[in-house]
Parts: sequence; C-alpha cells; structure tokens
Amino acid sequence: MIPHDIEEKILRLFFVERWTPGTIAAQCGVHHSTVRRVLHDRGTPAPVSQRSSKVDPFLPFILTTLKQYPTLPASRLHAMVLERGYTGAEGHFRRIVAELRPRKPAEAYLRLRTLAGDEGQVDWGHFGQVRVGRAVRPLSAFVMVLSWSRMPFVCFSYDQRMGSFLDGHVRALRFFEGVPRRLLYDNLRSVVTTRRGDAVQFNETALAVAAHYRFEPRPVAIRRGNEKGRVERTIRYLRTSFWPARTYADLDDLNTQALAWCRDVAGARPCPEDDTMTVLQAWESEKPRLLVLPGDDFPAVDREDIACGKQPYVRFDTNDYSVPFDRVRRTLTVLAGPRTVEVFDGDQRVAAHARSFDKGVQVEDAAHVEALVAWKREAREGRGIDRLHHAVPSSALLLEGAARRGHNLGSAVAGLLRLVDTWGAEAVEQAVVAAVAADALHVAAVRQTLERRAEGSPPPLSVTVPDKVKDVHVRDHALSTYDLGGEDDV
Repeated sequence: MIPHDIEEKILRLFFVERWTPGTIAAQCGVHHSTVRRVLHDRGTPAPVSQRSSKVDPFLPFILTTLKQYPTLPASRLHAMVLERGYTGAEGHFRRIVAELRPRKPAEAYLRLRTLAGDEGQVDWGHFGQVRVGRAVRPLSAFVMVLSWSRMPFVCFSYDQRMGSFLDGHVRALRFFEGVPRRLLYDNLRSVVTTRRGDAVQFNETALAVAAHYRFEPRPVAIRRGNEKGRVERTIRYLRTSFWPARTYADLDDLNTQALAWCRDVAGARPCPEDDTMTVLQAWESEKPRLLVLPGDDFPAVDREDIACGKQPYVRFDTNDYSVPFDRVRRTLTVLAGPRTVEVFDGDQRVAAHARSFDKGVQVEDAAHVEALVAWKREAREGRGIDRLHHAVPSSALLLEGAARRGHNLGSAVAGLLRLVDTWGAEAVEQAVVAAVAADALHVAAVRQTLERRAEGSPPPLSVTVPDKVKDVHVRDHALSTYDLGGEDDV
C-alpha cells in the first residue's frame, strides 16, 4: 500500500500532465510497477510501450488462458509459454501477468442486525503457549458475545477439547443469566462433524448441549467470517485491550481478570445498537429477552474409554490416575472436566482425582495404594502358609494353637520357613511334632528342639533361597534309588 497523497499525485500526473509511467515513477520515488498497478486499479490500463516485446506474440494465448483459469499461477503459465517458444525471464513475465490477470470484483456486505436476546456468537482465540510443570500447553480463550448488546464473556483454558468447549458454554450462559435463541459458530470440529455445502452433520455432543439449553446451533457458511463478525472483533479487541502486558498467577486468576475486563472495560463502551446506552446497560435490558436457564448445568466433561493394564492406573492426557487394584485388565470410562478426573467401571464411580495439566505425573489416591500394599502382604502370607503346609504338614496344628493364644501368625510362618531353609523340612517336621506334643505352640520351642538334637553335630549352614523358588516344593527321595540304573548308565 502507498500513501493516499502519492496515489492521487500519480493519477494527476498521468491524466493531466500526460507523463509516462516511467517518468511518474522516477519523480514520485516509487517503482514503475506501482504506478501501473494504481492505474490498473482505477480502471485505466497502463500504456504499453511502442517497442516490441518478446511477450507480444503470446499475449492472445495468455489472455485466453487467464480468462479460462483466472487463478492459474504465473509460474505455471510461464512454463506453458516457454514450451511455445517464449524466451523471456520469469520475473518480467510475472509482472506482465499481474497486469493482465482479471481481478475479482469487490464484494459488498449487508449490515447484519439482530433483535435483543435473539443471537449469540461463539469462537476460540489463540493466545500462545504456557508452561505447566514439564508440559507446554496452548492457551486458548473461549469467547461468546451477545449480538445485540455486544456483551462479551471470556474464559481461558489449556486446550480446545470438547470438555473445555462445553465448560465455556456452561459458564457463559450462567454469566449472561439466560440463553440466546441461536448461537453462531465457525465450522468447529466440536460442532460440525462433516459438511458438504449446506448439508451439515452435527457433533452429537453439540446437539445434546443445544437441546439441554434449548438454543439452535447454526454454523456459518464456509469462508464467511463476516457472518460472525461480532465475536471476531471481540477477540481482536481482547488482544489489544486486555492481553498486552498481562500478568497472572494461574488460570483461575486469569479468568477472574477476564471477567472483570468484560464488565468494567468492554461493558463500559457505547452500545453500537443504541449509543445512548453502554454495553452493560444494553445487556441489562436484554436479559428479559433471553431464554430461561434450565435447573441444572450440562455436564462439561471429556468422555474417553481407556484400557487399564496390569498396573492400577489409567492414562489420560499424558498423566496417570490411580484406580483400585481390583479394576485392572478392564476398560474403564474416564470423565475429565477442567478441575476433576473421574473414573467409572460401568455405572460405578471407582476413582476421583484433581486434574493435572502437567506431563507424566502419577496422581494417586492414598487409599488405592494402601489397599494394594495390604493385598500384596496378604498374598505373600498366603503363599508362605501354602509352602509351609507342603514342607511341614504338622505345622497346621502348631499354627492353629498359636492363633488361639493370640500369637502373630505372620511372624510364626516366617520363622518356621527360616527354620526349614536352615535345618531342612524333615528335621523341622519332627521338631514341630515334638512341640505340639509338649503343647509348646511357638517357634522358639521348635528352634530349641532342633538345637538340642543337633548338639555334637556340625552346625547347620544357612542357605539363601531366591524368592522365585521359595514356593517350589520338592519331594524327598531315597538315595538308594539312584543306584538302580542299568550298566549303560555307568
């Protein structure tokens, strides 16, 4: 773009003084192509030099091709004329094509007027990225504007998922204290699943929220942003009036500041529909025309079915959330809102956590961890009793008596297993039988019996047995059976 006074000077020198474009360019300090563009935009074809040009024989072909394909790139057209014998440079050829290319006539738009309470407009605004712990999240602003009063609502979030989209609707309609009869959208994926011309397939969740609040969802025509120009201008106004040099502690603080800006700054402007009122005053007069809010809010959550593996966690949005250990190896349903993450097994809620927008975080419920630890401990005790039962059958009588006397069975089982590892199963079995016969139902009595019987013998060796083979029971065999092999075994 050139200044308006330079443009008028070019036109005066050309039409009044009869200067050539080259002379005008030299005297006005602009490029000669700029002069030709100004003349072309005013409907005056730039004068063609009387000198012959390399492109002259190809002008009919160029004009015919551009008429048939108005948007054909100049690079492709240059390749086509090269095949037909043109030898000029591509840069000069581009300038010629720019002057010859037919221009699309300017489109005029009607000013769209609405009635109070009749329409609202919705869109997202992008405001860069922010770091949350180890994660880098996009910062987006959900914006809804009442078309008649121009009252805006702004709510920032860390994503544009369906949960945040629904949460923006719930907060906005609660803020407006009513519902407009229709809401205009761009062709957002949250609203439009597929579209072919005027045939629109809506997102089922978008239809559900529209039915809940009784408004009509209306996607605007493709590439017709002017149809929702009020929300577009509000986002532009938000960028220039609210966002520059803005500091905030967290997302809640930012949203509190945004609501204050909606009331105190955007609401203080004169209303375009009636300049005798401010936007805030116009909104107050528009409230009675809005539809009444339903008695409950629409559930603003993301719903996702997630398979829980061997570990009692479900992964949602790069973070792991704990579940009860008995829910592993199942497909669970996650309902995630802006603040909470709930996990359901069918209709039963099995876990609820505060949502984290960090990355790679394990969000745990202490009760889930404690229950898993207790279950593991009981499982280890059960395996120990089973091993002891196979190695020392009489230990069941000793343990029953110890339980009646209030002894700690876990300690008793662990102590007897240590004796089995040290003295052998057969010796411990004999010592247990003796302890039961003497009514000495504790591990110390078994140990004393083993030590008395071993007096004068070499002390037993303590053998460390790996955990993975402790539960394996091996039946004792007589050594004489190894001498029964044939001569071929020698």
